[in-house]
Amino acid sequence: MDVPFAPVNGKKKKKKKKKPLFASRKIAYSTTLLIIIWAFIGLAFPLYNSFITYYLETRGATFGDGSLYITYRNQVIISVIGVPGALLAGWMVELPLLGRKGTLSVSTLLTGAFILASTTARNSNALLGWNCAYSFTSNIMYGVLYALSPELFPTKDRGTGNALVAIGNRIFGIMSPIIAMYANLATSAPIYVSGVLFLGTGFIALLLPFEPRGKTSL
Repeated sequence: MDVPFAPVNGKKKKKKKKKPLFASRKIAYSTTLLIIIWAFIGLAFPLYNSFITYYLETRGATFGDGSLYITYRNQVIISVIGVPGALLAGWMVELPLLGRKGTLSVSTLLTGAFILASTTARNSNALLGWNCAYSFTSNIMYGVLYALSPELFPTKDRGTGNALVAIGNRIFGIMSPIIAMYANLATSAPIYVSGVLFLGTGFIALLLPFEPRGKTSL
């Protein structure tokens, strides 16, 4: 005997999964801010980082040392300098004065500031120094962001929450090469856009309504 099965409504299931992320005004506010933070960083980071080799080469040529060797040597130095940043993030988030929100905000603000400061470089070493500082603070930022985001979602809905912020991140990330193309990579315009986005995101991080330090769930 055939047993009839009720049809599964996929749309209803999706709505049920998303609903807890907007269950109250405070949780909805937190979720919305997280999506915005991930989206802005998704645009700002590749807008600068994806073209950093090009920036190093063209700026180096202006300073008289834009060889392929110098360009990629500096790229390796910048990458290595960033590694301790992620380790430092693990210590900073447990400081009562900073916590998760404070560490994310400070590191994001500094990332934007160092990107903007790189436009003031008058020689190759100065440019390298600013980019090393950017690499260090951006690794702190990402270390905190990846750990903080799941903590700000209800425990059973963290997978859905992570998917939502990742969608925002990827959609805005797609726009970065388009902006870079129209803003002209030969100018500092893409760098300014990236730096300002990071600065704005740093202030937005302070608006997050929850500080999850010392808590297992919301």
